[in-house]
Parts: sequence; structure tokens; C-alpha cells
Amino acid sequence: MNKEIKLANPRGFCAGVDRAIDIVNKALDIYGAPVYVKHEVVHNKVVVNDLKDRGAIFVEEISEIPDDSVVIFSAHGVSSEVEEMTKLRNLNYFDATCPLVTKVHMEVRKHAKASRDIILIGHEGHPEVEGTMGRHINSGNSSIFLVQDENEAEKIKINKKDHLAVVTQTTLSVDETKSIIDILKRRYPDIVVPKKDDICYATQNRQDAVKQLALESDYIIVVGSKNSSNSNRLKELAEKCGCKSILIDEFLDLDFMELKKYSNISITAGASAPESKVIEIANSLKQHLDANIREHGEDNENIYFKMPPELR
Repeated sequence: MNKEIKLANPRGFCAGVDRAIDIVNKALDIYGAPVYVKHEVVHNKVVVNDLKDRGAIFVEEISEIPDDSVVIFSAHGVSSEVEEMTKLRNLNYFDATCPLVTKVHMEVRKHAKASRDIILIGHEGHPEVEGTMGRHINSGNSSIFLVQDENEAEKIKINKKDHLAVVTQTTLSVDETKSIIDILKRRYPDIVVPKKDDICYATQNRQDAVKQLALESDYIIVVGSKNSSNSNRLKELAEKCGCKSILIDEFLDLDFMELKKYSNISITAGASAPESKVIEIANSLKQHLDANIREHGEDNENIYFKMPPELR
């Protein structure tokens, strides 16, 4: 009997990633190469290399960009300082920040204006966290603190215990974030939590699909890059559910000797991984294992984020 490969639904690109990639491509169509992008527009090696081939140049500092250039902020967002620096240089810029990340930026500014201290749950060094912390209004009336895990949530000391709010990075583990918030609510009962979860719909949906697949699979392949937060969370979640998992960019990243041990193999993809790469890996695996491919679950996502007016 042939082995079966299940494809998770939903998987792959989310609306924010689609929009960010479309912004870079449209800017290249209109203005021609080169177009400069502050940080990788999304955390995926395949996508970044394709855009490089078209003429996108990825930089970490605005100071690296020549005068009179077209600049795009990545989907992860940037700090107020980066935006102001870009404006001061009169660079022609387009903001590809995911609208769900922008929502968190607005929450930070709202809490700061209300003189609340803020706890941001996220991973130190991630560009989304740097951008979000950089949206805080620096004043003597509000401070922002980063908490990365349950241990830090237990230990953090806040001055404004009765005037405190929490926001989160959008690409975290849903379950782990809930645990951290529960600790903070126990320690600081008056803490203001988001009315709607900051973790994005796509991250949640892909994690829910992996939880179900982990019950039915021996091995889950996550298509995505090593620097992709949401892809790493999918791999970790599969393993927490008792299923062996691997994170790969390409079919050749797989250990084919190990694969032979497993009968039920599933494939999912992080929100920044292109569907073309998922299908390429699935078809190569089908031939290698003489397996059948079957879609698993339903993709009911129909969210779309508009492009900037100047690029429509």
C-alpha cells in the first residue's frame, strides 16, 4: 500500500506577506531596479532570492541607501526613528508593514499616551520586536519591557503595577503566549490585555492545523526558513504534540534515510513560504516515496490587505 503525504490547510502565504511581496514587485515594475528594502521583506530565503534577481537590494540601515532611491519597509515593521530618518532624507518610501503589526504599534502608542507601562511578549532581536519597541513614546510617564518566556514573566518587576498593559509579537506560539499572559494576570490582576489577540489569524490557523495533523502523522515537514519565527513555532508545536518535525527550505534538506522510517508524513508551510515551493517539495517526495498526496483540512482564509494607493 502506498504511503500518503498530507498537505495542511491552511498553509503558506498570509495576507500580510502577499501584500509585502506585491509592494516590492509593483515598485520594481513602476520605478525599475534597484529598489531598496529595509531588512528582508519577509523571512524566506526563496522569496528574498527571487526579489534580489529582480533588482531588490536588502539593507539593514537606512544610511546604506543612496539619495533619491525608492525604499520599502519590510512586513515586520520599523521603529519611529527609522521612519523619521527616511523622511528627513526625502527618500521615496512605501510601508509594507503587515497591518496586524501596525495594529500592535498603535496599541503601544495608545498605552504610552495613557501613561501605562507596557510589557511586550516577543523574541529579543526579532525585527518585529525592535520595530514595536521603537514605536513606544519615550517619556517619563511610560516604560516598555520585553518578556520572552514564562520564567521572565515570573521574575519581571514593574513599577506601575496598577497601570500596566501587555501586547505581543504577532508570530508567537499561541499556547505559550497564553501561558505567559496568565502568569502576568496572576501577578498583576489589573493588567490591560488586548481586546482581540495580537497573534495574527494566519499564525493561529496554521498552528491549529498542525495540532490536528500531529495526531495523525509520524513526521511533519515545515516548509520555511530558519529565521522565520512563525515557521519555527510550527516545528516546535508539532514536536510538543509528539510528532517528529523538520524545518526546510528545499527538498534536498531532507534526510531520506530517516524518511523511510515513517508511514504518515505531512507537510505544512510558514506564512512566508511560497506555495510553489510546497508543491515542488510535495511532488519530489511523492516520487521518492511512491506516495499519494492528499489535501487535509480546509483553507477558509479570505483576508486581503490593500496596497498603498500610489502602487495600485
